[in-house]
Amino acid sequence: MAANAKAIVNTPLLQGLKQLVRSLHTDCARLSSFRSSREVQPLEEYPEVEVLHNPPEWKYVERLLPPRTVPQPVAKPAYPSGWKPQTATGQESGYFVARTKNHMVPVYLNTRFRGQRRLTIVRLIQGDIWALERDLRQVVEQSRNGKLCATRVNELSGQIHIHGDYVDLLREHLKSKGF
Repeated sequence: MAANAKAIVNTPLLQGLKQLVRSLHTDCARLSSFRSSREVQPLEEYPEVEVLHNPPEWKYVERLLPPRTVPQPVAKPAYPSGWKPQTATGQESGYFVARTKNHMVPVYLNTRFRGQRRLTIVRLIQGDIWALERDLRQVVEQSRNGKLCATRVNELSGQIHIHGDYVDLLREHLKSKGF
């Protein structure tokens, strides 16, 4: 029995397998970290590269690149997604809620404590932030059947925090007012 075990251990296939396992454990893992990556070689070992400035083929590359800014939306009477462009200037109400760079209403949901605490955050507010807070609190309290809601106003950053998940309600309210 012991002779058969020695014969199996000394086979060339098993020896090759041992070498492979040893090399896997001793070689640095590829693409695993900065320290295991190969050192930079001298420039002579890299292939020659010709840099072309303004070739005629560049227009095909520019088509694939994303635009530098978000384009202005095309004016339509109605959009299939339900999106509405901003129409209010804030002169009549004394406050203004600017859109984000992607033309969206800046109302966000922030969850904390493993989803137990939800805060609705309205950002990018300019003007009389306290008047907007009164209007938004009134809308939320109407949806809660008269129950009071807790709010926090940050004048420096132009944000209003409302305790609870009222993102859809406030977003629709601000859209209806033209913001």
